[in-house]
Amino acid sequence: MKKITALLFWLVLATLSLEGRADMPDPDVLIKDTVRDVLAIVKQDKDIQAGNQKKILDLVDAKVLPHFNFARMTQLAVGKHWRHASPEQKQTLVAEFRNLLVRTYTKAFTVYRDQTVEVKPFKMAANATEVTVKTLIIKPGEPDIPVNYDLEKTADGWKAFDLTIEGVSLVSNYRSTFSDQIQQSGIEGLIRTLVEKNQSASSTPLRKAESK
Repeated sequence: MKKITALLFWLVLATLSLEGRADMPDPDVLIKDTVRDVLAIVKQDKDIQAGNQKKILDLVDAKVLPHFNFARMTQLAVGKHWRHASPEQKQTLVAEFRNLLVRTYTKAFTVYRDQTVEVKPFKMAANATEVTVKTLIIKPGEPDIPVNYDLEKTADGWKAFDLTIEGVSLVSNYRSTFSDQIQQSGIEGLIRTLVEKNQSASSTPLRKAESK
């Protein structure tokens, strides 16, 4: 989970700064262009690198949230238990899972050093509605890290619903944890856990990650 937390930063890079585009670029082009543009911003913004929580939260709220399908992400993470949740519970689960991921992203912003991202060759059928874009996170002196993005085509553009880091799916990782919690204390128990984690995270100031 620690590695997933750190590497979620790259999913943020791949989904920032997409407002104002009338066209719908292919997913690999979208990721390649936005990573390039946002890296330039992060490199220059010392407040973000230092962990300015308000500035990062405002940025994530304005630029990232519109490009995720949190409802689908939550449904996949809850798995087979989703059908047993009431409409009110589903709504709360989506909201709390979204808040959990947003808090994770704010922490991930402080781990940037000199990494780059290589988007692998990509082909997409003309009628594709779901695709996987494969990338590599490259940091000098360290092994490359494969990160695959699962996106779906919607009326509002391509939206991310999962990513896989070194063969480990973010959604599947949470599904295992959520399943254990639901078996122990039910849907309401999972909701309480998510609420408590989010409340704890919101009261803990961000700190700049130590250089390695």
